[in-house]
Amino acid sequence: MTEEQIVLVKNSWRTFRNIDPGIIGDLFYSKLFIENPKLKKLFPFSMEQQHRKIIDMLSFIISRLDNLEVVTEDIKAMARRHEGYGVKREHYKLVGEALLWTMKHGIGNEWSDKLREAWIACYNMIAKTMISATKQKA
Repeated sequence: MTEEQIVLVKNSWRTFRNIDPGIIGDLFYSKLFIENPKLKKLFPFSMEQQHRKIIDMLSFIISRLDNLEVVTEDIKAMARRHEGYGVKREHYKLVGEALLWTMKHGIGNEWSDKLREAWIACYNMIAKTMISATKQKA
């Protein structure tokens, strides 16, 4: 990621930090499950805690984008846990699509091509790090 992309992602994420994680999580997971209903079985019946987890995880990573080495091992550990839950390599693309959709709709008129590219770079970096830590390596 470029420095400009890091700034764009961090600034846009601030908007989401002021929204109830339940709302963001519900929007994100609703999109993910509507598009990919088979993924629902990988998640707990009650999604309240999951909504908080995804927001906390993204906040943790995004706050450290300019010093990613600090969180790389945390990202890899998360990937190994997800692999144990049944997450497959191909699921990362689906999650990325749902995340971009959520960001676009949450940001609204402020969404731009530059911001989209910054979020794609951010998510691809996270996904690549996660996939590299699993047995399903590319």
